[in-house]
Amino acid sequence: MRLMPAGDTALLVELADLDEVLSLYARLDEDLPDGVVDLVPAATTLLLTIDPRVTDVEGLARRVSGITVGSHERATTGEVEIPVVYDGEDLAEVGRITGLGERGVIEAHTGSPWTVAFCGFAPGFGYMVGGDERLRVPRRDNPRTRVPAGSVAIAGEFASVYPRESPGGWQLIGRTALEVWDIGREPPALLVPGTTVRYVEVSS
Repeated sequence: MRLMPAGDTALLVELADLDEVLSLYARLDEDLPDGVVDLVPAATTLLLTIDPRVTDVEGLARRVSGITVGSHERATTGEVEIPVVYDGEDLAEVGRITGLGERGVIEAHTGSPWTVAFCGFAPGFGYMVGGDERLRVPRRDNPRTRVPAGSVAIAGEFASVYPRESPGGWQLIGRTALEVWDIGREPPALLVPGTTVRYVEVSS
């Protein structure tokens, strides 16, 4: 664990891997230190933002440094099943790149659980890791100017669902009717760091 000030109102914690990030995130989220107003996890870091009227970066660093985390302690924040119609525009190309064929891509995508590592790009866009390593494919050479909301996509080591229509360069393999971002829901984001995700094939 490496702790570094990020200005006067934030502390950046560098960790060994995603498991440690999720473990520390869960521990802090369960017992949020006074003055901490936001936790922002990423693949190997956790950013803690503070209210300087309540605490300071140095004091927070001392508290965080006393927390023991381990890669064996994968923290989870629930499980979500995402129903997917596998008819994405890039499904055939992903099948060709991986050598799995279309059916093999579907079986690989649904065959192993994924974990939300962090969120970004757009509200509700969860970067999921894990899954089947055979599905690691590059981003598209030519990103699309319009990707429909609900598109199920993969790129590199990640999988995700586009929460709303936007440009994007990931490989589209399917679509879901499940709303992963809904401002009328509390919380709006269905997928938060630590969530276990299982993709389930449906016909429509």
